[in-house]
Amino acid sequence: PTMLERVWVVTGASKGLGYGFAKELATRGKTVIGIARESIDLGMAGANLAELSPESIVIACDLSKDSDIEKTANTILKRVKSIEGIIHNAGQIGPVKPMESVRKEDWNDLIKVNLLSVQDFTQRLLPLMKHSEQTRVTTISSGASQRSIEAWSAYCVSKAGLDMWTKCLAEEGKKFNISAISFAPGIVDTNMQRDIRSANPDDFPAHSNFVGYHQNGDLTDPINTAKNMIPLITQHTMDDSGNRFDIRDI
Repeated sequence: PTMLERVWVVTGASKGLGYGFAKELATRGKTVIGIARESIDLGMAGANLAELSPESIVIACDLSKDSDIEKTANTILKRVKSIEGIIHNAGQIGPVKPMESVRKEDWNDLIKVNLLSVQDFTQRLLPLMKHSEQTRVTTISSGASQRSIEAWSAYCVSKAGLDMWTKCLAEEGKKFNISAISFAPGIVDTNMQRDIRSANPDDFPAHSNFVGYHQNGDLTDPINTAKNMIPLITQHTMDDSGNRFDIRDI
């Protein structure tokens, strides 16, 4: 098969915001490689993306597993000649538990998926990102990267770390024409919000706030939100690199 050029890689692409990003990119004629855990949603996402952009594909990958990351990166390295951008969207919210009672394995797992996998995956794909045109890397930030929330220690730490990782990539990417921005999407109606609402209120004092956001219609639609974010993701300049953006300011 011919090598794919100017590809967009989107993680967490089977549903929610990630699927929104992948769909909007494919609608704009971009070739998308969508990454997510194996699921019926991923298969459906793949069929929809291929319809919009014939060379687009999805790859099943569990970002909590080193072996999956390595295998997926190798598949991409064999099929792809150049990457135009990466959207590191995959993430999990749980464990929603106080630091004193959370299981070590659960805390570590979240850091693995939300932060460590981003470094591993990006490092492996860097050979495809060093070319004459600008490569744009976007990480999905959160208010939790700047504000401590009781029972969310793992999530807050992962997002704060991801913001700083993005700044470091922006610094090191300058010489390769690689930009990196972090982008907070606001409160979006996704499975992550559903997981927050289903957390045990005894473990999570702010639980009622999140139930309220849902009941009051404060959550935004993931497809629309993704659509509103894509212009900045695909068009930001090298001068924007290293910055954190919030959809509510745009």
